[in-house]
Formats: sequence, C-alpha cells, structure tokens
Amino acid sequence: MASSAHLAGWQGRSVWTSAWGLTVACLLMPAAALAGPTWDGLKPDVFGDRAILDGREVVELSAPTRPDDQSAVPVAVNARFQDGRTIKSVSIIVDENPSPVAAVFTIGGQRPHVRLAANFRFNAETDVRAVIEASDGLLYMVERHVKFAGGQASCSAPPQGDPEEIRATMGQMKLANASAPAAMSQIEAKARLDISHPNHTGMVLDQISLLYIPLRIVSQVDVRQGDELVFSMAGSMTLSQNPSIDFDYRVNGAHALDVTISDSDGVSWQQSFPVGHAS
Repeated sequence: MASSAHLAGWQGRSVWTSAWGLTVACLLMPAAALAGPTWDGLKPDVFGDRAILDGREVVELSAPTRPDDQSAVPVAVNARFQDGRTIKSVSIIVDENPSPVAAVFTIGGQRPHVRLAANFRFNAETDVRAVIEASDGLLYMVERHVKFAGGQASCSAPPQGDPEEIRATMGQMKLANASAPAAMSQIEAKARLDISHPNHTGMVLDQISLLYIPLRIVSQVDVRQGDELVFSMAGSMTLSQNPSIDFDYRVNGAHALDVTISDSDGVSWQQSFPVGHAS
C-alpha cells in the first residue's frame, strides 16, 4: 500500500512539482495495470518495484468525466473480493496534482467488500487511480480520465467562506446515516462524515497580506466502531475544503462510531456518534 510515510514524503516535496470478483487461482498471468507517462514516474516513488495488476474485475472507480467543480470532485470506490481475500488498503492517486497521493485508507475488520467516496481537488486534466491492496499483498489498479473544467487551478484557489468562520468551525464534524431504513439491522451500513476544515494547500496567496496561507491539511481520520477499526485515512492537500467521506461498515454490535481527526498543525478533534442497537 501507499503508506503514511510515502504520503508524507510526497507532502514534503515541493508543492510545485506536477508530477472492484477476481479469483486469482483462475489467472495464471494477470495483466499488468494500465500506465501513463506521469504514472510511470510516480509509481516507483509510491509503490516501489511492486507489481500492480489490472483491477477491473476487482474494483469500480467512479469520477465525473468533466466535473462541475474542480475544487470538490467526487471520487467513489467499490471494491470486492470473492475468493476469501480481504481488502487491506485503498489508495487514491491523482496523477497531475502537486500532491498526487490524495488519500490512503487502511481498512479494518478483515472485510472482502468496501465502499468509499470523498471529494478531492483536481488541479488539471488528469488520470485518477484507485489502487487496492489485498490481504495477500497483491495490488490491483483501475483508472479514469478526468478533464479540466477550466478556470483557476483548484490547489491555488482561495478558500470559500469567511476566514473568521472557517477558523471558528475548524474541526467540527457531522455523521449522517446514509443507509436505507432497514439497513442498520443488516450486515453492512452506510454513513457520511462531514468535516469542517479548510485543508489549506499552502499555494493560496492571501489578497490582503500578500503572503501565502500556510499549509494546514487534514492529515489523519480514524473511525472506530467500539474497539474495531472501520478505517484510518491518511489525507493530503488534495482533499477538498470541508471534506466529506462516504463509507460503509460491517455492524458489530457496538453502539457508537468514534471519530478522531488530526491535522498537520498537530491539532486533534474527537467525537462519538451513537449509531443504535443494530450497529
């Protein structure tokens, strides 16, 4: 997987650098995943010399061909193994972004099926990729091409909203049950986590001070159901302002989802959300 250390390494580089069942036993020689000029350079830095296989029978990746809002592009992943393996991690890569490793989700609970979605900044026309790591260590990738809608590059676009309100509400979060009414008594439930945070890229010039607004990003999101990890996400400047994360989880009898958010300034926020007896 693309570890937090890999992601942190990308964040430490100059921000100006652009840089979904499959049964493996039935495949004697799995096809290599598709590549591209930028990806050819990125891949060794993120995954080293590990082979990455064509993931089209393992994972579905959705993103708009031409997004309405380049600063909050919805990217969704639906990954499933049907051969006994589980999903260890999900990495989202945006090739042409200054911080191309957009998010890395470490998945808890030994789950063969995972759905995730979040909004990201896309700085230019780009390929976006989902890389799934299986419990046996094999990597699978799918990709989509997203065109640029025009206008200012999203990583240097100013944050939306009043700066005082942004500071006052930073770290606030909401959790909404996104399941059908009967789903909470079933095996899987869906939720949406909304986070209030500007996710400053460090590339935005303050029009009053004429200084760049310092980098301050959501660096980690941990969601637990009782003692069990649902997911842990390592974030980046590619996350949108006020990021939202849609996810599913396997109900285990715990009565709450506990969320911890940390940002790059070393500040953390915690909140517990009751999810009812069925969860």
